[in-house]
Amino acid sequence: MKILLTGSNGQLGHDFKKIFNKKNIEYIATDYKELDITNDEDLKEFFQENEGITHIINCAAYNDVDKAETDKKVWLLNAEAPKKLAEVSKEIGAVFVTYSTDFVFDGKKNSPYVEDDRTNGISEYGKSKAQGEKGVLETYDKSFVIRTSWVFGIANNNFNKQVINWSKSRDELNIVDDQVSVPTYSADLAEFSWKLIQTEKFGLYHITNDGIASKYDQAKYVLEKIGWKGTLGKAKTDDFNLPAKRPAYSKLNSSKVENLLGEKIPAWQSGVDRFLEEMKKNGEL
Repeated sequence: MKILLTGSNGQLGHDFKKIFNKKNIEYIATDYKELDITNDEDLKEFFQENEGITHIINCAAYNDVDKAETDKKVWLLNAEAPKKLAEVSKEIGAVFVTYSTDFVFDGKKNSPYVEDDRTNGISEYGKSKAQGEKGVLETYDKSFVIRTSWVFGIANNNFNKQVINWSKSRDELNIVDDQVSVPTYSADLAEFSWKLIQTEKFGLYHITNDGIASKYDQAKYVLEKIGWKGTLGKAKTDDFNLPAKRPAYSKLNSSKVENLLGEKIPAWQSGVDRFLEEMKKNGEL
């Protein structure tokens, strides 16, 4: 087994590396400096120099939802690059894994989204991700496309870290309560993805932590855990006049993967607890 891990400096890439190091699995970790997955020549050269790759796990993505409204690069990275990597995987006979998002949905449903629900992204980010999913699944039958939501991990900036940073300098915070989904700990996402990959039951899956939360609920939980003494108020998405629209309700149903693996994914609160422990260990809290 020899794995190519793209986007390896991000939250999910970081946690995959931890798994592979622990299990002594051979891998090549790249970020855009080592391999630009949007560049055909780069890809060609890389695979000529690195033979015997059995799995390609693509953790690279364009995740700046607001900037994506005007930056065409979002389509290169989220739609075209995964399809190219699926084509390469097919050529070399490697298993391909890539990630998508709850933002492929419009948020108008009142119950958790399942894999078969029709996508209808309301932002360029959401639309580009949906296009990426489609391209991969149509290109190569040994692919996993894994949708997730509200990812947080130790290796990068995320909502939890933002809330903690805000709490250091403010006595009052207002957080939106009209965006509902589920926060997902990147360590759990990596672990359950790896278990899924072993099954070779290819296709489209949802992997998130268990439960449901608004951004307000998530912030409240984090702030209580760190003992913040300020005042937390509720706000609405429209108060912030952001360039990109967000789905109001985008909770994903992960029962397909849980049934396949015969295992429940931990609750998001457990993910936050372990994330905060990690921050403490790193001296960040």
